Amino acid sequence: MNDAPFYAHYKSLRLRRHPHGILEIVMSGEGANKSNLATADEQMHRELAEIWRDVDRDPETRVAVIRGEGKGFSAGGDLHLVEQMATHFEVRARVWREARDLVYNVINCGKPIVSAMHGPAVGAGLVAGLLADISIAAKSARIIDGHTRLGVAAGDHAAIVWPLLCGMAKAKYYLMLCEPVSGEEAERIGLVSLAVDDNDLLPKAFEVATKLANGSQTAIRWTKYALNNWLRMAGPSFDTSLALEFMGFSGPDVHEGVSSLRERRAPDFPGGDPF
Repeated sequence: MNDAPFYAHYKSLRLRRHPHGILEIVMSGEGANKSNLATADEQMHRELAEIWRDVDRDPETRVAVIRGEGKGFSAGGDLHLVEQMATHFEVRARVWREARDLVYNVINCGKPIVSAMHGPAVGAGLVAGLLADISIAAKSARIIDGHTRLGVAAGDHAAIVWPLLCGMAKAKYYLMLCEPVSGEEAERIGLVSLAVDDNDLLPKAFEVATKLANGSQTAIRWTKYALNNWLRMAGPSFDTSLALEFMGFSGPDVHEGVSSLRERRAPDFPGGDPF
């Protein structure tokens, strides 16, 4: 149940208004899966793409804070949705459009965004987590880009922002190997803005959000706009990575990736060179 009528149509995201024009966006893990993590099923994936347009035009919001609940920030994509994407062109095309919009809508949202990441941070939620203007992680958080583990190219936000944040060498290491990055290590390599003790995560996120909300809105928003031109210049790289990711959903590796995740085993991808 949302206490912000402007957002009454959102079901997978819970919205709560705080003083100073701060809007809290909670990715709900209720009933999402057995581990109580927010999973990007069809509805949440769509809502994560759309929410930033509404935040941008919401006259009562100055700053948005996005967080997860339960055991972590966000889980990976819903495997049923992944199977639908691998089987049906129409589903693949729709989710591609949402994935594109998610990245560009976060970048183009005029209001500053603060993320508070704890536990596992994977999938569509991680897109917003790392593209947020101020990204804050608990030191014990586990940031994972799981695309190659699934058998598809690292699209989504990966190509547009990881090399800019932590450099090409680290980006290739973590994206190609799907190695987890702790919150503490993420801060060390520049992948996130701050890493804090777990108990300090939400207080720090709202402290930062309050400072942003009480600052000059034109100065802060125009600074965001100018800095995000670095991301806009990387648009062609992002578009290419997303196209390659979704081409992978029509190939054989994704079926083995899904099966191995369901069976909780290491994947055994077929050999051969597709090029």
